[in-house]
Amino acid sequence: MKFENYHISEQLKKNLSALGFKRPTDIQYKAIPSIMKGEDVLAIAQTGTGKTAAFAIPLIDRIHSAKRSSRSNGIRCIVLVPTRELAQQIGEVFDTLAKHTKVTSFALYGGVNQDPQIKKLQKGIDILIATPGRMFDLISQGYVSLDNVKTLVLDEADHMLDLGFITDINHVKHKLVKRHQTLFFSATINKTIKKLAFSQVKSSAIRIQISPDDPVSKNVSHFVMFVEMDDKRFFLENFINENPNSKVIVFVRTRVRAERVAKAMGRVGIEAFTIHGEKDQELRSQVMKRFKENEINILIATDVSARGIDIPNVHYVINYDLPEQAENYVHRVGRTGRGVQKGTAIAYCSKDEKERLEEIQTFINREIEVIKVSKNDYAHVIEPQKEFEDVKDLINDHEQWVKQKKKKHSKRR
Repeated sequence: MKFENYHISEQLKKNLSALGFKRPTDIQYKAIPSIMKGEDVLAIAQTGTGKTAAFAIPLIDRIHSAKRSSRSNGIRCIVLVPTRELAQQIGEVFDTLAKHTKVTSFALYGGVNQDPQIKKLQKGIDILIATPGRMFDLISQGYVSLDNVKTLVLDEADHMLDLGFITDINHVKHKLVKRHQTLFFSATINKTIKKLAFSQVKSSAIRIQISPDDPVSKNVSHFVMFVEMDDKRFFLENFINENPNSKVIVFVRTRVRAERVAKAMGRVGIEAFTIHGEKDQELRSQVMKRFKENEINILIATDVSARGIDIPNVHYVINYDLPEQAENYVHRVGRTGRGVQKGTAIAYCSKDEKERLEEIQTFINREIEVIKVSKNDYAHVIEPQKEFEDVKDLINDHEQWVKQKKKKHSKRR
């Protein structure tokens, strides 16, 4: 069935056509009719399969059809998300799909000045995409009212529940005075979180699970290389130099690691940018925008960017550090091979990370193909760089010796 045959507004059909959306993906095909009927939905589907559009399309159409003008009568739908980047991205999807309709949407998140956000809210909106922290701040200040909300959406629902947002979610649901619809969307979910999720929806909720035995898109090819922890930077440098025009996201465990890897690349003339939770929100937004628009090719990120972020044409995902939680591997590699595009995920696994690798393979229900590196090839990658670093260390030592000598000479005076 094509979108042009759906019982949705003509303007929404035009917007979908302009975006190249001709037929629904599996998750869209199964979720849209249930959402349009007002049913609660718990949907689990692979990354990059169009989950956001699966709930955005029916929600926009419903609100558009119910309105007589573009004037808002209060927030009708709330989409809760775990990260600022995801709020921005989903806000962009809603804005694009709702173009020239009667529906207005707005992304609300922390880390930025709240005054412009308050002005936007006061003008009136229909759909609020928000991170819990900033939303509750503005609820307590009286700028956000939930009186007219009829739909609550949790995107990356497992992460929201796993982070302990269940209290916040319950708080929101208690504030919803009208009978409402609840939609949960995610790429992964475990038994404990699934039980929590079921407690938040009606017993008649529609449960949709696409490819339950394979949480990763078939468009992604997976490989692993066994590399010593201290040698990873050399292999990353070698890979980037061999793929100079490719768009690459490199995932690391911590913000400190992100900055260290970026500096290591900078020392060998490779420009890489970082994004992590400790970075100023404005800088994070700028870096993400430049990466999306192909102004920069190498992004080094923590798991703050692993979930839900839709960046076009990412050729490779490098798991520089294996994630501590196996499910985060799914979200990381889901940044490539999105939609109909193909992508490649390469993991650098040290001796200490082999147990994590086994957990990942169990979780994704497949063995990851090993890229075998001979001793000669391994040495070929690391020896030239190590020689370069040895020379650089000697130069630095000499410069430090000269500085110390000058200081001593100065003290004698």
